Amino acid sequence: MNSFTLRIEAINNLIPGHNWEDCDTGVTCSDGGVPPTEEEIQTEIARLQTEYDAQEYARNRQAEYPSIGDQLDALFHAGIFPAEMAATIQAVKDKYPKV
Repeated sequence: MNSFTLRIEAINNLIPGHNWEDCDTGVTCSDGGVPPTEEEIQTEIARLQTEYDAQEYARNRQAEYPSIGDQLDALFHAGIFPAEMAATIQAVKDKYPKV
């Protein structure tokens, strides 16, 4: 996650519902909101980064798993679905056969 995106997410998490601008002179709000302190922002950034890092395994798995469609098709062909679901899927396959 890049630092700019992380910083903006942190600011929005701390005080949601405002139009924040983060510039060289600090965080300002165009609609009168009181911006969080730099310390609050840094604490929230650290929390978000820890959360992001803890989910690395999920991002790695997602990149390597077969698509949900391929997983479901494999289950269908293995006969794992209940009869009613298998009949529904088969009806769609019959209606739109592979060419």
